[in-house]
Amino acid sequence: MSAGWTREQMAARAAQDIPDGSYVNLGIGIPELVAKFVPEGREFIYHTENGMLGMGPPPSEDERDLDLMNAGKKYVTALPGAAYFHHADSFSMIRGGHIDVCVLGTMQVAANGDIANWSTGEPGAIPAVGGAMDLVQGVKNIYVITQHTTKTGEPKLVERCSYPLTGLGVVSRIYTDLAVVDVTARGFRVIELAPGVTFEEVERKTGAPIMPAE
Repeated sequence: MSAGWTREQMAARAAQDIPDGSYVNLGIGIPELVAKFVPEGREFIYHTENGMLGMGPPPSEDERDLDLMNAGKKYVTALPGAAYFHHADSFSMIRGGHIDVCVLGTMQVAANGDIANWSTGEPGAIPAVGGAMDLVQGVKNIYVITQHTTKTGEPKLVERCSYPLTGLGVVSRIYTDLAVVDVTARGFRVIELAPGVTFEEVERKTGAPIMPAE
C-alpha cells in the first residue's frame, strides 16, 4: 500500500473537522467528495451556489435527476427538506456570512493563508474568478483540499502565491495527500501526517518553512 491519503480519504478526513449542524459549501473537484462523508451522529447542510440548500451525496447512475446538479455540473441528490432558490439569493447567503464552512480546491496556498485557485494567469486560462472570490470573503471558515504538489512535483503550499489571488489571508486549514496543515500566525504547521508519511517528506515537498506538530 502506498503512503499518503487517497482523494476520498482526504475528503473523509476533512469531514471529520466540520462541526455538527454546519452550513457547508463544497468547491469543484476533490472537495465535492466531502458530501459522501458525514461522520456518524452529525448533520451537515450542504449549500451549492447555483441555488440549493440540503444537497445530498452523489446519486447512482439509475437515480440521477437531470434537474439536480451542483455548481460544478455534477449530479447530486436532495435530502428531505431541501430548498431551492434564485442564484442571487444563494450569493446573499454567502456574502451575508450565513455559510459556516467552505471546502475549496486550489492551485496554491501561501504561508499567510492567501489562496490562488482560479487561474494560472497564462494565455487561455479561465477568464474569471467566479464564485470563489465571494466564498473566501463571506464564509466563516475556509478549508482547502489539494494534492501536496503538482503533477510535475512543484509545491502547492508556498511562501507567496505566484498565481492571481482569490483571497488574502483566508485559509485556516489544508488537507493534502500527505498531511493536515494549519495556517498559523507563524506560517504552516503540520497537525497530522498521513499514514506512511514522514515530516521530512512533507518539509521537502513544501515551498515554504513548515513546523512539525506540537
